Amino acid sequence: MREIQAAGITSTVACLFEHSCRYLPEDVLIALRQAREKGKSPVCRSVLYRILENVGIADKEQIPLCQDDGAAVVMLEATPMIDSDVKIMGTNGYEETVNSDIVVITSGIPRKPGMSRDDLVLTNMKIVREVTEKVVQYSPNCIIIMVSNPLDAMIQLALHISKFPRHRVFGQSGILDSTRYRTFVAQELGVSVEDLCACVFLGGHGDLMVPVLRFCTIGGVPTIDLLSKEKIDCLVERTVKGGGEIVNLLKTSSAFYAPAAATAQMVDAIILDKKKILPCATYLEGEYGINGVVVGVPVKPGKNGIEQIIEFKLTPEEETALKKSADAVRELIDIMNLLWVLYHRYLKAVGLL
Repeated sequence: MREIQAAGITSTVACLFEHSCRYLPEDVLIALRQAREKGKSPVCRSVLYRILENVGIADKEQIPLCQDDGAAVVMLEATPMIDSDVKIMGTNGYEETVNSDIVVITSGIPRKPGMSRDDLVLTNMKIVREVTEKVVQYSPNCIIIMVSNPLDAMIQLALHISKFPRHRVFGQSGILDSTRYRTFVAQELGVSVEDLCACVFLGGHGDLMVPVLRFCTIGGVPTIDLLSKEKIDCLVERTVKGGGEIVNLLKTSSAFYAPAAATAQMVDAIILDKKKILPCATYLEGEYGINGVVVGVPVKPGKNGIEQIIEFKLTPEEETALKKSADAVRELIDIMNLLWVLYHRYLKAVGLL
């Protein structure tokens, strides 16, 4: 049997459990409280649970999880209720992840109210660098799916550290953004989200993401024909600020259920080799006229990673917005590189390096 291991390991994020511990059953609460000191990310737990819900995968694959033992046991005990015979493994190290096929990196600190994703760059680049080095050491042939923020910069960092080809290092971005937009449009029009198709957000995963609204349809009818421009602008703005809205509501954590579901969709597409077109953050080499930077575009992931980057004709306005978004990612990467140099100089100055 092929083993699929989803690894999201960090030693810095105990506060992420604050919110997730308020709404779960008592046995889950106990396990999570016991796990708090180990600081594991709830995104990774949610990713696995959503994967387990796919009985098709569960029947065919073993899915050990590199996570806290208590949470692993809780999820393992839930598998009979979804008729699943998968194996769930908890660990505090990397040894058990050896030769993973897929690694999901959720490591990093969460946003707090008033913070942007970019504000996380200094802390999270140190965490993601360390995690990526370990992932490469133990699973040199894996596919890396990045969830940590600031997403585009962390993917670029993981590409640099891992030396993997670009089709094996990418991240979830537009899936989440498009899903948020589908949610808001469905609520506004009083229709089922199942009738909405909205692979419509390109660019960096942040305030400069680019909506391509002409591709959002309800039963084949463009939403721009059903909603006023003012209402659409309002829904787009809420989508762009969606992560910040959740941070302000949770106070001590950031979004994890929706990002987990989006990541699980990516894992599902890879494991089952679905050839499903998904908007993901990936490194471009000339596509859309952009070179040498990670931005969100439609891709076709398969069992070996990204098989194709889907290009379609943009309007002049969309093209300008996408290049502006890519430039913002470049600026953040330049800042990250500068911060890393200054950090090393500081370590040398205080005798720690």
